[in-house]
Amino acid sequence: MPYTAENWPIAAALLQFPGTRPDGTTVQDAPASDWQKVFEEVADAGFTNADLTDSWVRPGDLSAARLDELKSAATAAGLGLPSISAIRRSVIEEANWEDNLAYTHRTLEAAAHLGCEVVSIGLHQAITPEQQKQLWFWTVEGHKDPAGDKEAWNNAVTRIREVGKHAAELGLLVSLEMYEDTYLGTGDSSVQLVQDIDLPNVGLNPDLGNLIRLHRPIEDWRELVHKTLPYSNYWHVKNYIRDEDQARDQYVAMPAPMESGLISYREAFQFAISVGFQGIICTEHYGGDGLSVTAANQDYLRRQVLPKREGYALGTSLVAQGRQTPAAVPAR
Repeated sequence: MPYTAENWPIAAALLQFPGTRPDGTTVQDAPASDWQKVFEEVADAGFTNADLTDSWVRPGDLSAARLDELKSAATAAGLGLPSISAIRRSVIEEANWEDNLAYTHRTLEAAAHLGCEVVSIGLHQAITPEQQKQLWFWTVEGHKDPAGDKEAWNNAVTRIREVGKHAAELGLLVSLEMYEDTYLGTGDSSVQLVQDIDLPNVGLNPDLGNLIRLHRPIEDWRELVHKTLPYSNYWHVKNYIRDEDQARDQYVAMPAPMESGLISYREAFQFAISVGFQGIICTEHYGGDGLSVTAANQDYLRRQVLPKREGYALGTSLVAQGRQTPAAVPAR
């Protein structure tokens, strides 16, 4: 049966949890009890799933024994781990593509070990020193994939296809996160990349927030929704308040709760369902009490956006959707 508001898998992003402990050591090397405390905090906020955002812990760099500890820590806290987001490890980064590709393959193996459904990857690269100086890093330009470079494009297609084939062998989906100034930075380019890769288990993560927050002219979010959702299999959701004064060439955006920002996720999900989307949703937020805002975002989705009743009309996606078994609806 298609998912409903009660059982749709929604995961908390772990963006707000740093990868370095107060004593300067890494969370990667911390005891499992430290991991469990984070998972308990996420569970206490009302989540039953967490996305393993690798700015916190890198599953692809953990041994099998440590992966078992990670899984046990999540289970003890009452959390599932259906997804991994491996960020800023582009497989076409000129200096590090071989290491990044190897890391991506290790992350797939870790995801399979943990019983995940999907691994989200992208073509965005490390935040630049200039971006690190800003309150919001997206207010200045970072890395740009070379426009019109056929060799770079073909490298992206070939290497991600390699990743996708490995993922298929492991029973995993791969989702490509949309991000400005990369080959996943526009609706048309993102769709073309998925079409060129041409694997049913490789789709898009239409992270629209990454694009509408830019302090410059942007694509209309509704056009992005209509172009990309037929090819989407996982979804990072967040929102931004945005103001434009085109006459003065001034553009401002700031993080906002999902129900308060520019994107109407009510409208976006209505279209998503019409084209067959059944992917895991991952709620994100930058700044402030990010966990509380992502929890409020989950509440908004279940209360206002996702379908309340079974038997609704579900369209047909152009890519494979998830394999999660919907949880039983609680008795009333």
